[in-house]
This record gives sequence, structure tokens and C-alpha cells, in this order.
Amino acid sequence: MTAPLDATQRDALRAELIKRREDLLGTLALHQEGATRVQHARDLLQADGHDEPQRDADREVDLAFTDHERHELAEIGGALKRLEADDYGVCADCGSDIPLARLKVQPQALRCVGCESSQEGRRGGVPHALM
Repeated sequence: MTAPLDATQRDALRAELIKRREDLLGTLALHQEGATRVQHARDLLQADGHDEPQRDADREVDLAFTDHERHELAEIGGALKRLEADDYGVCADCGSDIPLARLKVQPQALRCVGCESSQEGRRGGVPHALM
């Protein structure tokens, strides 16, 4: 059993979440050059290129990258809300404290390692390197 987070640890993790959110928002803005997701997708489709299959593949990679950034932003937003509601650092599945070492690596973690591994197993995914 791990100990609950103290105020200093919570503040450090909050700062890390905010920094990561700002970095992601900056990357997303740069990546989309200020365009909305729809505008960006349209621009990619209209891009001049002689190799249509390559352009389509590039577009899929580009959109997947954008989706990943948006998903991570949502996870960070959820973690910040949990910090405010005092639910942060508690596994959403089993209710045990998530170890500080895991939160340092993945501050938006919603589950402890065991529950996350079980969740990924049910989804048929390959488990991430979890702490």
C-alpha cells in the first residue's frame, strides 16, 4: 500500500500537468498552423502532390498524430479536475493509491499499474511499459 500524496507532491505533479498541457497546446497550434481540425484536414486533402497514395498515408499519419495530442490533452484535463476534486492519485478501478513513481512518469494516470494492465488486457492491447 502506498501513502497518499502530500501537498508538495500534488503541487509538483500539478505543475508538470500544466507544463505538459501548455507544450501540447503549442505543438498542436504549430502543427495545425492555427487552423481548426477540419480546416487542417481540408488543407491536407487539397495539398498538391503527384503521389496520391503517399499523400493519403501522410494525411492519415498527420490526423492520427493530432488525435493522439487531443486525447492526451483530455487525459491531462481530467487529471487536473481530479486534483481539484481531491480524487487525484487514487485508482479509478480499485480505489488504491497510485504510487508516486507512476504519477511522476505519467501524471495523468487514472489507474494503478495492475488495473491498467487488466484494462489493456480486456481491450486486447499490448500493455505499455508501466511503472
